[in-house]
Amino acid sequence: MADKPQWLIREDASVPVLVALALRQSLGIRAPEDLPSLRDLPVRAPDATEVTPDLEKQWREYWDMTVEPRAHPSDVPLELVEGFDTLVALPASGSEQLTEAITPHAASTLHYARVAHDRYVSSIRSSMASRSGNGTIGGEAYRAYASAIAEFERDIGRRAHSFELNVQVLPFSQRGIWWIGALTVAVTDGLRRDVVSFDAAIRPIIAELA
Repeated sequence: MADKPQWLIREDASVPVLVALALRQSLGIRAPEDLPSLRDLPVRAPDATEVTPDLEKQWREYWDMTVEPRAHPSDVPLELVEGFDTLVALPASGSEQLTEAITPHAASTLHYARVAHDRYVSSIRSSMASRSGNGTIGGEAYRAYASAIAEFERDIGRRAHSFELNVQVLPFSQRGIWWIGALTVAVTDGLRRDVVSFDAAIRPIIAELA
């Protein structure tokens, strides 16, 4: 008898991911081009130093390592950046511009990221009863993804293949859902709370993986 397909979905508003996006906004980095800005966070001051190609490249490498560290390991040892606790580690060589640029933003960035994470926990996760099943996620969140998977299976006429998906629920200024890694999407917190709209938005994501 064939093994039953398994799916694994992890949902979070990761503090390291929020830190990376807050630094992107403070520095004025545009990449990834399709990602909107974060709410309640100032954008780069008009008189700030222009972002150099090297700085943007270093941030993009840091972003990839932050979103999917197993898929983007560093070729050199990592070092913690002062002021960010254990939340930002950059390559010991080749990230000098980024280290210098982000250090002044440490306190404000950490505060923003932790407040945003706590808001996610209280607004979305606090009411979730612990539950496990064919996937790994709790209560209301489990049902949201299970519903989309069941709809996909009805439409396609077969069981969903085993897959893995990471979902980052973030306070973006625009409503939507975006791929930010091979197995990772970011969704606006408001869209995540809208049961009907989120179900419709997540189905194409699941269809690509399952």
